[in-house]
Amino acid sequence: MHEFALCEAIAGVVRTHADGRHVDVVRVRVGALRQVVPESLSFCWTLVRESENMADAELELECVTAEVRCRACGRQSELTSAWLIWCPHCDSPDVEVLRGNEFLVTSLDVS
Repeated sequence: MHEFALCEAIAGVVRTHADGRHVDVVRVRVGALRQVVPESLSFCWTLVRESENMADAELELECVTAEVRCRACGRQSELTSAWLIWCPHCDSPDVEVLRGNEFLVTSLDVS
């Protein structure tokens, strides 16, 4: 389960930016193409936060859908599957990913 390793990485970012302050909320943006299961990430966070001395730090996820622009037909489309990365209009695999690859800590609430 790579979600556990992702949570450890999130905790590392949080530690650096919290600078010893109490962490209330951690907000993370996750793109659909990252193949992260939100429920697994949330569960793993409950395990990691205990070992990182952030026992009550909540994880808020912003899930971003995948969107591509087709180089063949020029159309922009939201993808319904993270496994099929091609244009749903003309079936071309020649697409530019516009969003859906995100994985970042966007903000922290500290006290």
